[in-house]
Amino acid sequence: MKARHDQHFLIDPTAVERIASLVDVQDREVLEVGPGNGALTRALLNHGATVHAVELDRELCEGLHDRFRTEIAAGRLTVTHGDAGRCELPNFSIVVSNLPYSISSKITFRLLECGFEVAVLMYQMEFAKRMAAPAGTKDCGRLSIMVQTYATVQKCFTLPPNCFSPRPQVHSTVVKIVPRPPIFFIEDTSRYADVVRALFSHRRKTVRNSLKRSSGMLESGWVRRVIAGLPDEILSSRPEELYLEDFATIANWA
Repeated sequence: MKARHDQHFLIDPTAVERIASLVDVQDREVLEVGPGNGALTRALLNHGATVHAVELDRELCEGLHDRFRTEIAAGRLTVTHGDAGRCELPNFSIVVSNLPYSISSKITFRLLECGFEVAVLMYQMEFAKRMAAPAGTKDCGRLSIMVQTYATVQKCFTLPPNCFSPRPQVHSTVVKIVPRPPIFFIEDTSRYADVVRALFSHRRKTVRNSLKRSSGMLESGWVRRVIAGLPDEILSSRPEELYLEDFATIANWA
C-alpha cells in the first residue's frame, strides 16, 4: 500500500483497540483527523462514540462513505473532505487520531486553540519525545513549552513500524493531552507565543542575544525594556534552560 499524504494506516487490531480504549468515548462527540481506511473509526464507533472524521484525501473519503453507509445514515458518523489544519471543524469534545506525520505540529496547535476535554494522538516517537520533554532540559523546545503551558502531556505507549501499512521508517508514540489553565499568569497569550517562538529561533544563544535578534517577531522598544530590566540570571541563560515561569516572566514584562 502506498502512503497517501504522509499517512501510515494502523493495521494492528490490538493497537487500534488500545488507542480506542484510552478514554471513555461512550455517547461523546469525537474528532478523528486523518481516518484513512477507517480502522480506528470502526473501533471508536464500537465504543459508542459519534465520530466526526476529517480526511484530506478525496478517494479515502469516498471509501469511508461506502464502508460506513449505515453509521452515516444513522448520524453516528460524519465524513468531511478537507484539510483539518484550515477547514471548519465540526463540534467535538474529544480527539482521537492517528495523525499524518507532516501535520502533527500544525494540528496540535490548532486543536489547543479550538479547545477540547482530552486528546489521544499518535505521533512520530521523536516528535512525542520533544513534546513531553520537561522545560529546563536539552530536549525541550517551542513545541514542548507551548503545549505544556496549556496542557498536561502523557506518553502512553509506543508502536513499531510493523503495526502500520505502509511501514514508516520510525516508531510511533501515542500521547494523551489534557488541557488545563497555565500554571503561571500570562498577561498576553499572543506575546507569550511570540516570545517562545523568538527565543527558540536562536536556542543556542542566550536569552539576551535571542531577544536582540527577534526583529519582526517582537516590538523593538519592548525588547529594549526587557533587556534593561530582567535579572541577569534569566538573560544569560539559554532558552532550553528556562522554566515555564521564566517564559511567563519575560512575556509579562511591561
